[in-house]
Amino acid sequence: MIKEKTNERTLTPQEVRSILKTDNKEIVELCKKASIRPKKNEKGYTYFSYDEVKNLRKVQAQMNGVSDPITSKSTAVATAGNSANPAIRSILNSLQDLETKLSERISKVIDEKLEGMDDVVVELIRCKTDNETLKQKIVDLNKEIYQLKNELNSYKSVGFGLYRKKEIYIWE
Repeated sequence: MIKEKTNERTLTPQEVRSILKTDNKEIVELCKKASIRPKKNEKGYTYFSYDEVKNLRKVQAQMNGVSDPITSKSTAVATAGNSANPAIRSILNSLQDLETKLSERISKVIDEKLEGMDDVVVELIRCKTDNETLKQKIVDLNKEIYQLKNELNSYKSVGFGLYRKKEIYIWE
């Protein structure tokens, strides 16, 4: 008889999905928000109690912005209390102003720091281009030195400060 009562008051995850018209991921999120932990029976199957599903439905309604008749009264009282208390409103406005000013200052500082980075990047690109040009110039000069050394080695001294050019044969 006790098992019959628990069976009547428990719901499977499939039934919960159909009642809430949602998928497993949202049910997990709803369980986290409502601090509900699904239970497992003797066979290891997950189940929810009827009251837990009612709480999940309330949390889902709050997340979707739909007002639940039961919670709408308490929400109305809470919002009326907030709007009636000018000190709370003043504190909230001060916090919003502080947040806005702080984010504007941080944005300004970041923009100033990044503005200087633009010049650095442009200078870095210019230096890299100059470096590549100089590397190519070194290669060209090394080729020219090699050719000039070969030309110089083709002259042999005959004496009295006179030089004679040897014939260099190039095999083609």
